[in-house]
Amino acid sequence: MTDQEKPKKLFIQGNEICAYGALAAGCRFFAGYPITPSSEIAEIMAVELPKVGGKFVQMEDEIASIAAVIGASLSGAKACTATSGPGFSLMQENIGYASLAEVPCVIVNVMRGGPSTGSPTSPAQADLLQSIWGTHGDHPVIVLAPSYMSEIFVSTIHAFNLSEKYRVPVILLLDEVIGHLRARMDVDRLDASQIAVYNRKGPDVPPEQFKPYDVSKSLIPPMPAFGQGYRFHTTGLMHDETGFPVNDGATAEKETIRLMQKIEQNEDDIIESAEYMTDDMEIMICTFGSTARSSRVAINKLRAEGIKVGLFRPITIWPFPKRKMQELAGKVKKIFVPEMNLGQLKFLVESMIRTTSIPIIGINRINLAPISPQEIYERVKQGV
Repeated sequence: MTDQEKPKKLFIQGNEICAYGALAAGCRFFAGYPITPSSEIAEIMAVELPKVGGKFVQMEDEIASIAAVIGASLSGAKACTATSGPGFSLMQENIGYASLAEVPCVIVNVMRGGPSTGSPTSPAQADLLQSIWGTHGDHPVIVLAPSYMSEIFVSTIHAFNLSEKYRVPVILLLDEVIGHLRARMDVDRLDASQIAVYNRKGPDVPPEQFKPYDVSKSLIPPMPAFGQGYRFHTTGLMHDETGFPVNDGATAEKETIRLMQKIEQNEDDIIESAEYMTDDMEIMICTFGSTARSSRVAINKLRAEGIKVGLFRPITIWPFPKRKMQELAGKVKKIFVPEMNLGQLKFLVESMIRTTSIPIIGINRINLAPISPQEIYERVKQGV
């Protein structure tokens, strides 16, 4: 096909964009188990990974999938998997393992109705808190939630960059609407040539001097790959700088604090958020994912009637953009939080503001349908 024959535009699905974003980020290993509504990501990776020297493996279940992803990452590959609620639940123990062993990996969760098997083909946003605290113990994790098609591409690359840079699992939260929505998009919007791609930092000492969790120079230890001549032990037990298990309270405390600090001390690099018409707003809508799209339409309608409403959208759900949230909350009389669950983002917003002076009102839907712009418009107008 000549350059003249190549399409200039695509009619493309959110899940497909996610897969192409992973490839652009340098992902060369995918292990997964088909599950609605994420299966298209696996389908694209199965076709495209072999073309770039990568490997696709369909596993027997989601526990095996995340285990294979961890193994591939330890071997030097950028690796990911994609799933939905039930599969994401099965992955939690190994997500905790990757957090403690500091193994970079990306987990895409295309949310659907739950709990349990729930409603496989219907939208929901009820995995939000699970994505942050699903595994046990205090553990580091980063959670991203894009809302728009081109943003899915950039956020997927961003997820891999953060995972490699901070040696941490990164959860990419889509919902069924975002995953299955199709949009016309310029091919150029899927060009990653202008987006920096980060690769993990390796050791700068010879193998005989190497300690796998030496943090004397940085909170994030360098990471060689298996087979590069550096010997190291990987375990889900609490360990010291050698990587071997310890049963020492002081070491456990020190290491756990470090794991959290490597994220907390780099929030300016990690956190991303978006605003719409916030300069003069008197009422704020805070939401994420596909519900932000409905909120923006509602805001335009409310603004046309002279009601000063603005949108704050955390793209990085965790760590939460607390400072920006507090800054914007100080300007408004009310906050509305639309979401397809019973109040998980509202819980985060309340915990960040910690004041009763500003009413925080949930707009919730759990009947397997998206929240419409009209519903948000009516609820906000009633509350003015």
